[in-house]
Amino acid sequence: MELSQKSTKEKILNLLKKEVKLTVNELAEFLDITHMAVRKHLITLEKDGLIIIKEVKQPMGRPIQIYSLSEKAEGHFPKNYEGISLEFLYDIRELYGNQSIQHIFDKREERLTKEYDPRMHNKTGSEKVAEMVKIQNEKGYMADFSQIDETTYELIEYNCPILSIAKEFKTACRCETNMMKNVLGTDEISRTCCRAEGDSFCTFVVKFDS
Repeated sequence: MELSQKSTKEKILNLLKKEVKLTVNELAEFLDITHMAVRKHLITLEKDGLIIIKEVKQPMGRPIQIYSLSEKAEGHFPKNYEGISLEFLYDIRELYGNQSIQHIFDKREERLTKEYDPRMHNKTGSEKVAEMVKIQNEKGYMADFSQIDETTYELIEYNCPILSIAKEFKTACRCETNMMKNVLGTDEISRTCCRAEGDSFCTFVVKFDS
């Protein structure tokens, strides 16, 4: 669903997902609505347990209120486990050992590479990154990208549909990065932030040959 079609409450949740922390003034500016309208929606979101409010003291004047998402709000965003569950992986590890888990994620990497690779044919570096963002958004990652220089891009994923799995099995993140290297056709991809490591987003720096 496009942002313009979403309700104001959904827009607020999406903005907090991307920006992590915002004030009423910042939300009003992003949404182009009045402060009163923003506060009305924030009251409802707080009542629903979807946001957290923190007061921050200022050198002068009254403290300002900073809004962020609660843990409960994570359930609002897409979760696509692609048929894998933590319980299933625990059972496999218990029965067949850690190597079996690595094998599963290696196969997932191989399968996704084969699925996405045809979408990259005859594309430039920037077009490949844009297509990867489109692919990840189809999977619920809330991805976006920006260009750093002629050959370098930053790809950000604001949501992780397999966060619980990635926290428990770190190989999931490594295989995701390897998949991007295979699909985008460059080994120069580094993951600079990772939600499974406690960061607010997953961030990748992608560099192509000049």
